[in-house]
Amino acid sequence: MLSMVVAPRGSEPAVLRNADALHDAASTMKVAVLAAVHRSGLDLNAQIPVVNEFRSVTGGSYGNSPEWDSDPLPWERIGDLASVRWLAGRMVTHSSNLATNLCLAQVGQAAVARVWRQAGATASGSPRGIEDYAGRDAGVHNRVSARDLARLLDSLEPEVLALLEHNVHRVDIAAGLPPGTRLAGKNGWFPGLRHSAAVVYPADVDPYVLAVCYTGSLASGRAVDDPAARLLARISAGVWRHRHVLASCGV
Repeated sequence: MLSMVVAPRGSEPAVLRNADALHDAASTMKVAVLAAVHRSGLDLNAQIPVVNEFRSVTGGSYGNSPEWDSDPLPWERIGDLASVRWLAGRMVTHSSNLATNLCLAQVGQAAVARVWRQAGATASGSPRGIEDYAGRDAGVHNRVSARDLARLLDSLEPEVLALLEHNVHRVDIAAGLPPGTRLAGKNGWFPGLRHSAAVVYPADVDPYVLAVCYTGSLASGRAVDDPAARLLARISAGVWRHRHVLASCGV
């Protein structure tokens, strides 16, 4: 299943493909957690304990697995302290699962649900933490659609979007753009899926939003050498070639 939305920034979509089909959210849900942190009023410089035990939506507890985390640095701070600001940054720049659950514990699920509602999402949500397998088995799922991911990006404050510009995993959408092209986005992957959503800022036309969700056998789950990532890169390159036509569709 391939889903896609292409839209001039702040305008209605110009291209839709299975836009409302739901996919497992993977790490794209970290954007909603980031927005919740920045809207929470928390002291972002506050130091909090770095632990690996979180409350499941089922009432028990669970932890993250280092083997499934793409960022080793938060794990080096287990038993120590880290600032909310640093953890929120690692969550989206290096896609840290541990940092995500630590941030989620600070703001709570209700705040994240509010972010989705404020974005105008009609079906997407992230009601459990990452690797809360008991919650998943109980039927609580983090799911997204391409349309809702585009809406989420459109709803973000400039300072939150600015953090997404530092995503180091520059495959899929980023890989389909000319080197040095500015974009703010987040991707997510594991075996069987590869998603990416970004605001792209061409130098010669107005910015546009591209959100692509893929669930299928092409997705190897590898961070870099993933056939599904190459597919998304080709889609991104095609949208880039038509950016001037796309710009004429905006308000």
